[in-house]
Amino acid sequence: MAIITLTTDFGEKDYFAGATKGAIYSELPDVKIVDISHTVSPFNIPEAAYIIQNAYNSFPKGTIHIIGIDSEINPENKHIGIKLDDHYFICANNGIMSMICSEIAPEKIVEINIHDKIQTSFPVLDVFVKVACHIARGGTLEVIGKSISEIKPIKNIVPYVNDDKTQIVGSIVYIDNYGNVVTNIKRQFFETIQKGRDFEISARNYTFKKIHDKYSDIVNFEIPENKRQDEGRKLVVFNSGNFLEIAVYKSNSATIGSASTLLGLGLMDAVSINFIPKPIVPKRLEIQQNATKAADY
Repeated sequence: MAIITLTTDFGEKDYFAGATKGAIYSELPDVKIVDISHTVSPFNIPEAAYIIQNAYNSFPKGTIHIIGIDSEINPENKHIGIKLDDHYFICANNGIMSMICSEIAPEKIVEINIHDKIQTSFPVLDVFVKVACHIARGGTLEVIGKSISEIKPIKNIVPYVNDDKTQIVGSIVYIDNYGNVVTNIKRQFFETIQKGRDFEISARNYTFKKIHDKYSDIVNFEIPENKRQDEGRKLVVFNSGNFLEIAVYKSNSATIGSASTLLGLGLMDAVSINFIPKPIVPKRLEIQQNATKAADY
């Protein structure tokens, strides 16, 4: 049974998400439809890119992913179909796929060219559904589009690193349901630049000198629970997607606040990491230290 996922900014109030599902079922009654999210912030391409990158590989190979964000076709916003990591993605060529494609090379990219056969003012409902159902029936991308070699990138998707590798400057690309802010700095990228050095992470007027393994690491469980004041404490972690995240323990924007509200951080705000050089030990002192160690041994 084919699986088709939906990631859109349609929200839950309007009929768009339901109509899209109805159109799919009209063509493929036995298909399985899974909602990844319909509450992406309107036209927010980096947010959609982050969500789909972290969700798609939980699905079986061969899954078809419809991404309905900023999908109205125009000369600068064509429609594309991509086969990548044995998954299929149908979306506008507006940068949504550049976050995934920066890490995994696509097997095939086509610019969809069936618009002359479909009259539409709602491309997700009409064009994207037709393409998804075509693929679900075993059809190939070549039938619905012409091959292209590149896709449009998202600006600032890759963090900046200065020439002497002493600083990374990243951007906030996502704010989750808890108000935690997620940067575009991934663990592997950070560790490659860090090379074991100490560091300071700066966001607005706040600095952090430690990255925790999990949120509850901020808690001292040796102190009785009724005497701890853990909620609202700020911390940094690499989240489940291995992105650097500034969080607040057990945050709640309506009560204790969140990383976004308490630190005043929003989408595309800068987060910098400054690496502290390791102290240089004079050669004579190093020889003396080595001699002392040898004598002690």
